[in-house]
Amino acid sequence: MSYKEVYGNWKSDPEAFWMEAAKAVSWSKEPTKALFDENAPIYEWFKDGEINTCYNAVDRHVEAGNGEQVAIIYDSPITGNSAKITYAELKDKVALLGGALQAQGITKGDRVIIYMPMVAEALIAMLACSRIGAVHSVVFGGFAAHELATRIDDATPKAIIAASCGIEPSGVIAYKPLIDGAVEMAAHKVDFCVILQREQLAADMVNGRDLDWHECQQGVAPAPCVPIGGADPVYILYTSGTTGQPKGVVRPTGGHIVALHWTMKNLYDVDPGDVFWAASDVGWVVGHSYICYGPLIHGNTTIVFEGKPIGTPDAGTFWRVIEEHKVKTFFTAPTAFRAIKRVDPDGEFVKKYDLSGLRYLFLAGERADPDTIEWAQDQLGVPVIDHWWQTEIGYPAVCNPAGIELMPVKLGSPAVPVPGFDLRILNDEGEELPRGELGAIVIKLPLPPGTLPTLWNAEDRYKSSYLDAFEGYYETGDAGYMDDDGYLYIMARTDDVINVAGHRLSTGQMEEVLASHPDVAECAVLGVKDALKGQLPMGFLCLSAGVQKSNEEVVAECVGLVRKTIGPVAAFKLACVVDRLPKTRSGKILRGTMAKIADAEAWKMPATIDDPVILDEITEALMALGYPQK
Repeated sequence: MSYKEVYGNWKSDPEAFWMEAAKAVSWSKEPTKALFDENAPIYEWFKDGEINTCYNAVDRHVEAGNGEQVAIIYDSPITGNSAKITYAELKDKVALLGGALQAQGITKGDRVIIYMPMVAEALIAMLACSRIGAVHSVVFGGFAAHELATRIDDATPKAIIAASCGIEPSGVIAYKPLIDGAVEMAAHKVDFCVILQREQLAADMVNGRDLDWHECQQGVAPAPCVPIGGADPVYILYTSGTTGQPKGVVRPTGGHIVALHWTMKNLYDVDPGDVFWAASDVGWVVGHSYICYGPLIHGNTTIVFEGKPIGTPDAGTFWRVIEEHKVKTFFTAPTAFRAIKRVDPDGEFVKKYDLSGLRYLFLAGERADPDTIEWAQDQLGVPVIDHWWQTEIGYPAVCNPAGIELMPVKLGSPAVPVPGFDLRILNDEGEELPRGELGAIVIKLPLPPGTLPTLWNAEDRYKSSYLDAFEGYYETGDAGYMDDDGYLYIMARTDDVINVAGHRLSTGQMEEVLASHPDVAECAVLGVKDALKGQLPMGFLCLSAGVQKSNEEVVAECVGLVRKTIGPVAAFKLACVVDRLPKTRSGKILRGTMAKIADAEAWKMPATIDDPVILDEITEALMALGYPQK
């Protein structure tokens, strides 16, 4: 069937569509219907069914005779270690850890925080929790003690599962002091901690509270899979809130399994047994959906990669992994490709590896500018598919559905809405805008299975954050437009649509223009206050390796390029060259923080920032441009 037929089937009868998708996974008690809307706008899916996430991700593949298939490949260029775990081995490991948690009093519905680096044990911990019905909340390994403490107080976990350390190219990061500090700081007290001791740095254990990962599993009975209600949570994942208080996104069990299983073939075009690699981290939603659960539920081999796109050891590390592990579908952030392109603009490292088995590259997490997509297409010779989704949504909402129909790629667009998502473009008054006009991107309720039904213990905040702005719609917080073919163009966060002398302009559109300059490897544009025009755009440029021109020449050319492409209305005159841009660990550029510094507004150091020193460099660059204005 074509994309239009599949999307049309969903739209004409969403109940039948999702009940059919639900047949592809294993239920201990099958649901009688898909959508439960009695408490709208709090919607629930497959509520009267019972199911277990770990059973669907592990046990059923072993029972089907696929126990010897590799489930997880661990590859760490940082430590030089690698390992393969079959589905049968994974079942044993997960059942034992689950049994150890049960022996310590963890039962169905209890919360467990997981604070781990990119090691296979992180996935084992997630699966062990879902096996016994515990609700896990993964916190990015290395988060500051204060941020971890806020999550402890919100989720009120009985336990923390952690590693002694994480390992970055810059060195070893001790996790245990951060955990100890957070436990002391938090008002809620955990019962115990399970610590995976890594050979690079052993942690000091607290007697009576801390348990060794291996020792606590000795002599315990392996845990069976516990049936879970279809609408009960499998995990909580915190995303930063505008108030500084993190928002606990709740992921319901049944819809999560059904939706992720559906996406693996229909969107990513992988078959069971294929190797699927999402180069992300388990601390982010991509790690939940497409390192851990999605590939394993579908019967794929997934890769846990402990490394970086450059520097571990070079700009060829992605290509080595793809060749060595026979990756069919690869998923990463555009920022990773911009980093590679910056140090290897001619793709010399690409030529060293056999990438003939690679079928697709998927990009998400940050806007994929056309220049980066074209570079990736030229280097890899495969379709490069930008797609769009959010932590709250849990899986792609807009995508070129490779497994249904590979549609024409339109540079700058993540393509078309996925079945389940009815997207609209609204103005500030909530009126639908014509094709081609910039407005707020919203999704008509109800959201499909597997998306957030609410926030953890914060239903009112869920409504005020996502539902109140436009009645009957979920507000995405992004701005963009749809073209005549139904392709979505995401131009900026709603906050990044700037008003220059009465003209609503997209900073994302300006970034696309700047990124097309041959010497610009990466860029960011933000709106800064201006007494005359209200706001002005300001550009930050990172240059490719080996640029011979002066910074002033490149800036002048970029200013001229924006003026020529968008026009004088953009009023683009402020720009500077910087060595790097401040980002979260997942690769998102911290434009909002940069804008607050420029506008002399109060700002808080983002918990997810990759390197706080970069903000000092940005402040210096702003001062050179005359900001903050006196």
